[in-house]
Amino acid sequence: MPIAADSPPIRVGVAGTGFIARRLFDSLRLMDDLQVSVALTRRALDSVRDAPSEVRLTHSTQELLDNSDIVVECSGDPIHAAEVVRDALAAGLPVVTMNSEFHVTCGSHFVGKGFLSEANGDQPGVQAQLHDELVGMGFRPLVYGSMKGFLNPNPSLKEMLYWSERQGFRVQQTTSFTDGTKVQIEQAFVANAFGASIAKPGLLAVQNDSADAATRVLAEAAVELGHPISDFTVVPGQAPGVFVIATIAESQRPVLAALKMGEGPFYTFVRPYHLCALEIPNTLRRAMQGQPVLLNNSAAPTIGVAAVAKRRLKAGERIETGIGSFQVRGTAVRFRDEPRHLPIGLLYGATVTRPVEPEQMLTIDDVDLPDSYARDITLELIRDACRR
Repeated sequence: MPIAADSPPIRVGVAGTGFIARRLFDSLRLMDDLQVSVALTRRALDSVRDAPSEVRLTHSTQELLDNSDIVVECSGDPIHAAEVVRDALAAGLPVVTMNSEFHVTCGSHFVGKGFLSEANGDQPGVQAQLHDELVGMGFRPLVYGSMKGFLNPNPSLKEMLYWSERQGFRVQQTTSFTDGTKVQIEQAFVANAFGASIAKPGLLAVQNDSADAATRVLAEAAVELGHPISDFTVVPGQAPGVFVIATIAESQRPVLAALKMGEGPFYTFVRPYHLCALEIPNTLRRAMQGQPVLLNNSAAPTIGVAAVAKRRLKAGERIETGIGSFQVRGTAVRFRDEPRHLPIGLLYGATVTRPVEPEQMLTIDDVDLPDSYARDITLELIRDACRR
């Protein structure tokens, strides 16, 4: 049902005070039907200088829940997010996320336990929008894709410091964008969400000077494999965006040709932008109006993201944060092929227990992981996936 025009604003509790949260604060200040009520942060309260004065800051998850009608989780930290999502759903609150890292690590555990949806605005959410539109018109998605203009698997700290300052992201985020970890996470998430798979570990990551040629390679790979795939292209200078390649009944092709869509059999639909936090409010309204979830990692995921060493790791070495580090990067894998892989989303405050060589995939036996709720439910999800 539509939200009544005379209703009080929906109270939005936000878990996170980073880049996405700050942009969401700014967006919701312009809305009449949505307002930020409280923001959960792990930083010292007096160090959070970018939140509007009307936003209450707290270290208490309970205070977040008590003052919210809906919760947005956008911390980017799967360990922390798992606990916030657990408590919010237990309190009967809908949860909207912008946290692919959480979903692909342990989000499947929460499917069916309440309203939990990734938001529109980041690449997975925009691909979900395209999926819904195309399926509604009778198309059959063949490739779910993300577009990158640059990829460097082993960037230097100096490079990342430069681009971090220039673009306004933390070094960790900038590194995960550059080394491919972020896109591997996002496309693994999309594969699980829509029952697709991957063409190979680490994805095809087709590099070409022509976007049309690159997408054609992916379409042909999906046809050869006999099932939809999730992947990405690297085309120099390409603006970040997403695409879905789809087919349709042969009887519809003359109509599409007349509409200047080409002869088929592959049709590529592109959205050459995503607006991050600016698009979250539409997903919040979707949730509060009782509409279906936009996307989640599914209750039966088949794809995870493993940690791969960028350099030699020594026994006793500590990995503070795996995603966006200079020690490891993420690569998409099938659970059935790598049942002992170490999910990169669990690498927080871990200690290496034995030497790991460059480009070696880490296993759960290679590190000592701190106890956490996220660790327990993630390892159980992987065991369940391997038993199916």
